[in-house]
Amino acid sequence: MGPWRCCLLLLPLLAAAPRAQQQQFMEYVERRLALLEERISQWHDQSSRYSTELRDFKNQVLGMLETAEKEREALRSEAEGAAVRVDRLEREVDYLETQNPAPPCVEVDETLMEKQVATAKQRKNEKYTKLTDCSDTIASVRAMKILKRFGSTSGLWTKDAAGNSEKIYVFDGTANDTVYVFPRMREFTLFSATRKAARIKLPYPWVGTGHLVYDGHLYYIRQQGPFQVIKFNLANKTVVDSSVFPAEEQIPVFGLSPFTYIEMAADEEGLWAIYATKENEKNICLAKLDPTSLDIEQMWDTPCPRENAEGAFVVCGALHVAYNTRLPSRSRVQCVFDVSGTLAPEDASLVYFPKRYGSHSSMKYSPRERQIYAWDDGYQIIYRMEMKKKLEV
Repeated sequence: MGPWRCCLLLLPLLAAAPRAQQQQFMEYVERRLALLEERISQWHDQSSRYSTELRDFKNQVLGMLETAEKEREALRSEAEGAAVRVDRLEREVDYLETQNPAPPCVEVDETLMEKQVATAKQRKNEKYTKLTDCSDTIASVRAMKILKRFGSTSGLWTKDAAGNSEKIYVFDGTANDTVYVFPRMREFTLFSATRKAARIKLPYPWVGTGHLVYDGHLYYIRQQGPFQVIKFNLANKTVVDSSVFPAEEQIPVFGLSPFTYIEMAADEEGLWAIYATKENEKNICLAKLDPTSLDIEQMWDTPCPRENAEGAFVVCGALHVAYNTRLPSRSRVQCVFDVSGTLAPEDASLVYFPKRYGSHSSMKYSPRERQIYAWDDGYQIIYRMEMKKKLEV
């Protein structure tokens, strides 16, 4: 109940009271009202001061938050700059390592080359003794998956044919000195640019699309006079070994791929080289290599013609050659040469690849995954193969 209302209620009583008492009572009421007004004024002053302090505190907090945001952006910019500098430093270190590898002996020793050629010819076309019990052959192409379009119309992409690494190695073009490395298939599929890929700058440029990643090493082809096979350690970025390929007067191994003179291949039996020479210019030749020393263990003249051949791979010791036409059509494997003699060429399945864009510039068989990594007119394709036993053919 308010003070004024109390006074109004007391007026009848005041009228009946003596005048002196009325005067005292009015003075008491006035003092109480004055005290109440003073307290209300103090409350207003305190509320105003609290509001001002709260507003000042709010402005101070907003200023601190704005400063913290600016400092956070500055720190993020510095971190991004540091990451760029670290990445540049890593590339520079990789470049320096590749520019200063352990110097291998890559000079052509004519006497050694003649000895290697003579030894290889002595063992030419001998019956091959298999190292494994692999007896599979290709029955058909079970599925095709087009991953993306990347780089030039010709190139090579592959995984390690012997190891368990999931890395993807990309050779863009037919002559270069840089290899792109993606950590997994997902990164290679999703990213359209090479900025997400690591780069390996090789000490010597490569030619063609016949290179191979095998058991942590890159086997690639270098041309400096005679063709050389370079064995490059992918872990420490150094050349481990090199060898002049012991074949005289080499010519392009595939009629439809004039840029490839040696096609390195891997299967369940190990390392192979597919090539051609003027001595037997109509047909393709095959050699078995020692992956450690790069020595030629054995060589064969195959009945598979070079004309209209676009690529080849080896499965369980059997060379499979894919053919096309000058005007790209549907590729098919129509020549199979089994070095062990288990599978006769006429008994092999005629394998057709699905219609695509052009012709293959590379076909890399993965014995671990039983599929082929192909490069077709700039498109990267995976062919999953249906296998069956040779005895069932």
